[in-house]
Amino acid sequence: MKGGDMSSVSPLVSFVLGAAMATVCVLFFMSATPARRLVDISAFTSAAPDNLTGIASSVSDSDSDAAVADSAAALASTATLAPAPAPVQAPSPWGDLEEVLARAATKDRTVIMTQINAAWTRPGSLLDLFFESFRTGEGGVARLLDHLVIVTMDPAAYEGCKAVHRHCYFLRTSNGVDYRSEKMFMSKDYLEMMWGRNRFQQTVLELGYNFLFTDVDVMWFRDPFRHISMAADIAISSDVYIGDPYSLRNFPNGGFLFVRSSAKTIDFYRAWQQGRWRFLGKHEQDVFNLIKHEMAPKLDLAIQFLDTAYISGFCQLSKDLNKICTLHANCCVGLGAKLHDLRGVLDVWRNYTAGTPDERRAGKFQWKLPGICIH
Repeated sequence: MKGGDMSSVSPLVSFVLGAAMATVCVLFFMSATPARRLVDISAFTSAAPDNLTGIASSVSDSDSDAAVADSAAALASTATLAPAPAPVQAPSPWGDLEEVLARAATKDRTVIMTQINAAWTRPGSLLDLFFESFRTGEGGVARLLDHLVIVTMDPAAYEGCKAVHRHCYFLRTSNGVDYRSEKMFMSKDYLEMMWGRNRFQQTVLELGYNFLFTDVDVMWFRDPFRHISMAADIAISSDVYIGDPYSLRNFPNGGFLFVRSSAKTIDFYRAWQQGRWRFLGKHEQDVFNLIKHEMAPKLDLAIQFLDTAYISGFCQLSKDLNKICTLHANCCVGLGAKLHDLRGVLDVWRNYTAGTPDERRAGKFQWKLPGICIH
């Protein structure tokens, strides 16, 4: 029995021992895997602070860049941009003309203009007589000198002008004419001077200014503007006045000429300039007389011819000193003849202004007749 018992126990022991060994292997394997996992976790957690620092550093750098960008944007939005450089403008062919006109003009952009050369600026010459007429005139006519632009034709005249007047302009020309000396009536240089004056007047209109042009041999005793109609586009003095201010049969004189700046008066001046070549050898006053019948209706232009009772001249002399506003030494050739007769005119005017009201009303004062030209 005992031998049989031992043999029956051995298989059981073998089974138990085998199962135990298998269990130990399983437990060993299972215990080994968590350990590996713990090592991995430990390695991750030990490395985490470095990783987080890198992430934080990256976030910090991004925030810093964004802050700098925001600051730059804010600075750009508040910064004042430097102005763009002004475009370079070509110098005006007329120099400081616009500045002179603006300084002299009335509120409605009207200027009075005259034109001189060196011969007329010498002491005792026409410019002196011209100024004296304003100073001895009546009704505040002297104040109109504030709006007078003297256009000079040569450097000596320009310097002479600046010595006695505020508004002087030097009209530089390229036609080769020496304007320092007197130009004889209807000579080649005279025609160049007169047509150049006409073109200059057109420029003043194109710049948007009305003008009253007066020759320097016109004496101003009273304000002539009150005799210029508001309806007139052009108002011009008359060598011969027939009584109707709007009749084109009146004979004009361009030495006293008012023009309002407008598209139609500029067009008239263009036609006037073209007339120089249509009627070769004529001066500008004759061409005006030739084109007035054509251009006035074509442009719907109102031309007023000024009454010689008020805007007078040697051609058709007003003898009523109580009415006269201006007196022009027209129909008179030569500087010497003009000076002689205008000095006599100023002598009579001074006596007239010194007279009593009764003497003036009685017509006691009359021009000295005859003179060289005045009659």
